Amino acid sequence: MTDPRSRTMPLHRARRMRGVLALLSLPVLLGACGYNQIQSMDENVTRASANIETQLQRRADLIPNLVNVVKGFAAQESEVLTQVTEARAGLTGALSRTGGTDMAELAAANSNLTSALGRLNVVVEAYPELRSNENFLRLQDELTGTENRIAVARTDYNEVVASYNAYIRRFPAVVTAKVTGAKEREYFEADAGSRTAPTVDFSK
Repeated sequence: MTDPRSRTMPLHRARRMRGVLALLSLPVLLGACGYNQIQSMDENVTRASANIETQLQRRADLIPNLVNVVKGFAAQESEVLTQVTEARAGLTGALSRTGGTDMAELAAANSNLTSALGRLNVVVEAYPELRSNENFLRLQDELTGTENRIAVARTDYNEVVASYNAYIRRFPAVVTAKVTGAKEREYFEADAGSRTAPTVDFSK
């Protein structure tokens, strides 16, 4: 008489083998549908956005010192100084609220700060002794350097966003993107149609 276990053992082995094969083929399937690539590219975008946030925070951190130095020479220009302070608060608020998820809000807040600093530039021109002040010159250099780093970070960010957005629109990644909820990421733009970082030059 045949042992019933002899019939069930091959069946168990077959099921186990199918399970092993399924596990082994999973990475191939994920790679073929673009899932792994989407995750990798999304991480690149996140890292690039963090670089922008770091430089925007650095810019915001320089503003109080700049305002204090200008105030020492031109305290009567309180309206412009208040506008710069408020614009700075708008940028730090956007950094806190968005956590890098709303690049349009960050770009708008940064642009508002640039506009306020532009108005401050007009004030600075009326005070030659301020323009030659050592602390002011140091802050000006730090601010210019930060704006340059923001420009580089923005370019790098927009490039990885362009690659990511293009990839998730292509087949088969577009199917995977819809299933996983991957969406296009926003560009960091100072204004519509412009990706060039505005600069504030107090030396003019």
